Amino acid sequence: MVILRLGNTRKEKEEGMRLANYEIGTTLGSGSFGKVKLAKHIDSHKLFALKIIDKTKIIHLNIAHQIKREIATLKLLKHPNVVRLHEVLASKTNIYMVLEYVAGGELFDRIASKGRLKEAEGRKLFQQLIDGVSYCHNKGVFHRDLKLENVLVDAQGNIKITDFGLSALPQHIRADGLLHTTCGSPSYVAPEVLANRGYEGATSDTWSCGIILFVILTGYLPFEDRNMAVLYQKISKGDVRIPKWLSPGAQNLLRRILDPNPLTRITLAGVKEDEWFRHENVPSNPEDEEEGEKKNACTDDEAFSTRDVPREAEQKSPDSSTLINAFQLIAMSSCLDLSGFFEKEDVSERKMRFTSNHAAKDLIAKIEDIGTGMGFRVQKKNGKLKVIQENKAHRGLGGLSVAAEVFEINPSLHVVELSKSYGDSSVYGQLCNKLSDDLAVAPRQAHVKSEARDIGEKT
Repeated sequence: MVILRLGNTRKEKEEGMRLANYEIGTTLGSGSFGKVKLAKHIDSHKLFALKIIDKTKIIHLNIAHQIKREIATLKLLKHPNVVRLHEVLASKTNIYMVLEYVAGGELFDRIASKGRLKEAEGRKLFQQLIDGVSYCHNKGVFHRDLKLENVLVDAQGNIKITDFGLSALPQHIRADGLLHTTCGSPSYVAPEVLANRGYEGATSDTWSCGIILFVILTGYLPFEDRNMAVLYQKISKGDVRIPKWLSPGAQNLLRRILDPNPLTRITLAGVKEDEWFRHENVPSNPEDEEEGEKKNACTDDEAFSTRDVPREAEQKSPDSSTLINAFQLIAMSSCLDLSGFFEKEDVSERKMRFTSNHAAKDLIAKIEDIGTGMGFRVQKKNGKLKVIQENKAHRGLGGLSVAAEVFEINPSLHVVELSKSYGDSSVYGQLCNKLSDDLAVAPRQAHVKSEARDIGEKT
């Protein structure tokens, strides 16, 4: 999320602008690749959280896969304790995720300001957390970044799990049946994740839930140290001191969850059978939530539609937006096609990107062939190519040096990035045009809008 650097005048102008069927309100939060704003649906007056994602930031930070994963994951989940994705919008410069608005903010802020919760109150929140996480696991989704900051609290005091950018789906599990990506927040990550020998998503999520329960009931983290190496040693040993003033039931459950051995750690099914956990437990019913969704006029026909927004933020008429091919942004049965994130740039600039559906090895070979065919010398090093045309008398006058690199977005989509170090812009332009003409994904803008309504209705 992008850190805003706006004066008061611009902020006031931004508020009240319209995006499709939404009126944009105040900023709720901001970060490294976008911002979250309050938005009101014009017809229903219902409030939503509008997550605005800057495409250029996505490219720069190389996190397209993370955004793709979050959207693909959220479309699977419909549970009262998981933040709901209602719609995705797109403009030339931004992706807009229309999310359920949770008025109470982060559970982290609640603990930080009020301190630990009473056991009865903490148990209720933990029951909802386990209910939501268990539902995700049943859908094949493993969160992998559960922490207080990613648990929101609504106006009624119910929790909502959010931020699925690091989540894993069944296709991310390797042949050994384990996940292998080391991710998560230091104080919440499970010992087996740190061991870097593979781990089960459900078991590591259970550990993180135990850390959250510990903080809810005590007001502080069980493992803390400014030195990361020392912190990881503490986590790996799992030597946690559980306060004796907690009830015996709470102490026992925490010990069983914060077991450093994933093979003997209690499962979520075991947590649900625990006596302390079961006290006054009222499980949520995701089926009821789905029925409620069908009755919501503003999210029924528009759920997971993709709208092309003509202007970056403001839209004068809600009817002026056009439905585009949903497969442009959301592939309903698999993963997202993010080819629209990367648009051809002016070849007079030092850097140019284009997408290609050739395999990475084929791309490298074809770039080498094209460069050689145009009379360039091609060097290969560390997976990168350097295309050079030398002028020995005066380097840079008539000469050219261009670095070419290939990035994978998904197995069938790659981005080629060309960066000019020095040299003749006209020769650089010829090289860029030749590579993009031969290798880029065929332009689809001409027929997208004409096909959009039919395909959009089918999805």
